[in-house]
Amino acid sequence: MHELATIARHAGTVLAGQLAIMAFGVTDTIVAGRFSSEALAALSVASAVFVSVYVSLMGILQALLPIWAEQHGKGETTAIGASFRQSLYLALGFTLLGMVILVFPEPILTWTEVPQSMQADVRAYLMIVGWALPSAMFFRLYATLNQALGHPQLVTWLQVGALVLKVPLSIWFTFGGWGLEPQGAAGCAWATLLVDYAIAIVAIVLMRRQKLYVPLQIWQRMEAPDWQRISAFLRLGVPAGLSILVEVTSFTLVALFVARQGAMAAASHQIAANLAGVCYMVPLSLGIAISARVSWWRGAGNEAQAQKLAWLGVKIALASGLVLCSSLLLARAYIPHIYTADPHVIALTSSLLLWVALYHASDSIQCVCIFLLRCWRVTVAPLVVYCGLLWGGGLGGGYWLAYKNEATSAYWSTNPMPFWIGSGLALALVASLFVFLLHKVFQAQLADAR
Repeated sequence: MHELATIARHAGTVLAGQLAIMAFGVTDTIVAGRFSSEALAALSVASAVFVSVYVSLMGILQALLPIWAEQHGKGETTAIGASFRQSLYLALGFTLLGMVILVFPEPILTWTEVPQSMQADVRAYLMIVGWALPSAMFFRLYATLNQALGHPQLVTWLQVGALVLKVPLSIWFTFGGWGLEPQGAAGCAWATLLVDYAIAIVAIVLMRRQKLYVPLQIWQRMEAPDWQRISAFLRLGVPAGLSILVEVTSFTLVALFVARQGAMAAASHQIAANLAGVCYMVPLSLGIAISARVSWWRGAGNEAQAQKLAWLGVKIALASGLVLCSSLLLARAYIPHIYTADPHVIALTSSLLLWVALYHASDSIQCVCIFLLRCWRVTVAPLVVYCGLLWGGGLGGGYWLAYKNEATSAYWSTNPMPFWIGSGLALALVASLFVFLLHKVFQAQLADAR
């Protein structure tokens, strides 16, 4: 019960912070939807590109959590500080890569055939959030470090405070006022940029002044790049980041493909995707919490306890997934009214939420499983599974139903439903395979011990 309580506190604290960050997207979706359907459609496309880049890069840095948690379990405090300084080189390199993609998005917009009428607003949004990426990536390192140390509350308070600042700024920049012209969807991006730099600065101040970080000796002279250590980071982080890239793009690229169906379809899909993202915060928080604790026990040398906690995490993921799935099914006729007053968008969104609910039930299990697999440094196999099922089965299958199959493409020419059907079925297979893979890893470890 002690371990369950520890995990619950950690996960609950992380969840509060993740929901605050997710509320950034909810706020922008509501604000843009109230501004105009065109602004909401442009936000749908632009945020799909930004999230694909940011979450993929975030995944590379988040993959460092097991390393720092194991060092924490071993009591190697100064090694964590040295490792953190080396991670700054990793963050810098991938930040520059992400900025190039966001500031010059033309190849992506051309490939996905985003309508010309949307492209100007999309480019403006991406240009702004591209310059927010350095602060966002540093804050991700700060968050990962605190989660590995078992102190996520320091991150959560900053995330909640950021939301308090984000809401009025998004409204002001989007609608204008007090001498500022209405910015539309770009106003949400300006708000994000200002808030991201504000919390990054506060994080640096806390790392300088909080006693928690003193034993880590973070504020030492920066060493030259340790390529052996950075290579170890890359071996763990790159497959993890690519896995998240496949997972996220199988989800966000839908927004780009749906854009050709018109503003109503894009707006409805944005609301559905936003709700799916909010639900995802629950298994994400659980995955962070359980993997930190599992890695701590592995660092302490207790593999049996680590495996026991891993299976507990899978069971909790299943239970929470079923609860949220049921909640969405019961409330799907009412939720869209929060986002928009357009009756056509409301009706289409309500029908999409049926598949969003089923999608989340599988998403909950696979999310926790992939965090647990990283604790045992299993990253390549999940990447292969993602590529085959999420890209091939989910995204490819949805695209085929929507645009290539004569029997269905005419019926769903203005409806994103095929993409949700394909993704939901693909995720169910992914979740099953990940549970099986986790079981095989534990069996192999037991055989090695014998």
